[in-house]
Amino acid sequence: MNLTDSETLAKLSAPAKRALATAGITTLAQLATYSEKQLLVLHGLGPSSIPKIKQALAAAGLSLAQ
Repeated sequence: MNLTDSETLAKLSAPAKRALATAGITTLAQLATYSEKQLLVLHGLGPSSIPKIKQALAAAGLSLAQ
């Protein structure tokens, strides 16, 4: 699933969306290969984005990497 297809991720802030795009993360499957710690080092993606990301992944039967 493309990140733009996720209703939950559509609620992410513009900087968070740009951070994912800049990192080349365009699908939920790609996003699931990252850990929370790895995501938090991306410029523009903060702690408030993590619950939304986890929710979107869970809806697709995925989760963040350990």
